[in-house]
Amino acid sequence: MSVTLTDVLPWGRSLDEYRRLFDLTDDDLASRILGCGDGPASFNAELTAMGGRVVSIDPLYGLSREEIESRVEQTYDSIISQVKEKIDDFIWDYFDDPDQLGLHRMACMRKFLDDYPVGLAKKRYSAQALPSLNFDDGWFDLALCSHLLFLYSDQLPFDFHRDSIRELCRVAREVRIFPLLGLDCRLSPHVEPIREHFTERGYDVEICAVPYEFQKGGNHMMKIRRGTD
Repeated sequence: MSVTLTDVLPWGRSLDEYRRLFDLTDDDLASRILGCGDGPASFNAELTAMGGRVVSIDPLYGLSREEIESRVEQTYDSIISQVKEKIDDFIWDYFDDPDQLGLHRMACMRKFLDDYPVGLAKKRYSAQALPSLNFDDGWFDLALCSHLLFLYSDQLPFDFHRDSIRELCRVAREVRIFPLLGLDCRLSPHVEPIREHFTERGYDVEICAVPYEFQKGGNHMMKIRRGTD
């Protein structure tokens, strides 16, 4: 099984959000980074402009700039409407309200769209999908998986999570996954089985608090360091 374009909605986040939700230090940002499931986030564009080294992967990158822009426009109103219907499920401190959230997201996605053709040509964006990646062992220092694993627990079973995390640990020295909640704002049922599975095989697995909370209770990430599996 692999992630398809219909599984995940195109929804972009900024470099500042990545800093917070993965608790990234300046040293982290100076390392060689893989962004997994980045979609139309401005993270790659912003970090590259600062001299960072980052490659983003997503099946979305098999589409043209115009096709991605169309998908963003098609899903935007639906996503914001759903947020407004469930407004009490979220913490409104980083964003004032759903309308400001929407403006922020669109600004991030515009930065991505402006950067996308150049980034695609330079192979900073690659149309790949978990659980199989086309990178050499240990090619990255840090792999960041944002709003994919655990969030889509109903769509992606335990085996997919296990195989995807093993693959991320193959290509990167350290893996960080955020959030640990599903779309229902409850702890993903895969979190504990994944932690047990990788701990038993010699991986170093931590659940860490982060300085970011938008979904209520969604202020933790999983950090995994490669073991001897």
